[in-house]
Amino acid sequence: MADIDKDESDSLQVEFEWLLRKEVHAVLAQLQNILQECGRRFPVPLFGTDGPHKQDKFVLTTPPDQLKCIVSVMGDNITQAEITLKVQRQQNVIYRTSIQNESPWKLQQVQDAGNHLQNALQHIDSVDSDYSFRSSEEVLHLLGDILGCLQRGRTSLIVPRKRTIDDLMKSRNMRSLVPNLPEDLAISFYIQSHKLVLAVYHLSTVHGNIKFDTFQAECSVPWISEVLVLFTVALQLCQQLKDKICVFSQYKDFSATGTSTSTVW
Repeated sequence: MADIDKDESDSLQVEFEWLLRKEVHAVLAQLQNILQECGRRFPVPLFGTDGPHKQDKFVLTTPPDQLKCIVSVMGDNITQAEITLKVQRQQNVIYRTSIQNESPWKLQQVQDAGNHLQNALQHIDSVDSDYSFRSSEEVLHLLGDILGCLQRGRTSLIVPRKRTIDDLMKSRNMRSLVPNLPEDLAISFYIQSHKLVLAVYHLSTVHGNIKFDTFQAECSVPWISEVLVLFTVALQLCQQLKDKICVFSQYKDFSATGTSTSTVW
């Protein structure tokens, strides 16, 4: 990087000190408000609160009536569901199963996203409002922690964890179904972006190899859309501040006092 003259160096030093002293704290306060608002949208207890106890009901269908499900969701649990499905190769056979209150189906993605959100807020809460940041490295380390939590939280809802058919068949959730489905059928509820998805897998053996057909039904879940927007806004705000800090980190030797930016107090 080209050398900078003393006037520019002095100006950069003043701007950098203002950034550390004022703007970082202002952005952290904004992030805190956004993430608290995000937390209020979650249907599970966060930040030591009881959380909402509202039950939502959704209908998931695929034409022409290959799959139909009426499902009730409370928090991160599917508390009730009535599932009717037809397998493509057995169109005359209709399978029915259900989920009851006593044995709910766990939507782990909701709890995972909530945990990452709480971790992000804990990083912010760990900084007192009158704390003096001393270096760009210190701020970048904090922002890296917050960004990591926010990215993991958002990804938890957008990208469901991949599982093998064998894992799915043996999962605790499959034991929630009453009555049990035949051994060649498995189902999975998961969240993908703003949607709740019900996928059905039909296993068959062809020349000694196990193959499966899959079909699915889905519906939009309003609170997830709102949470994803708030996650995205927080990520953008955090990244913008990180980019500003990184600009100053490029100047290794500018300082009005002859010390590097990494030791600004």
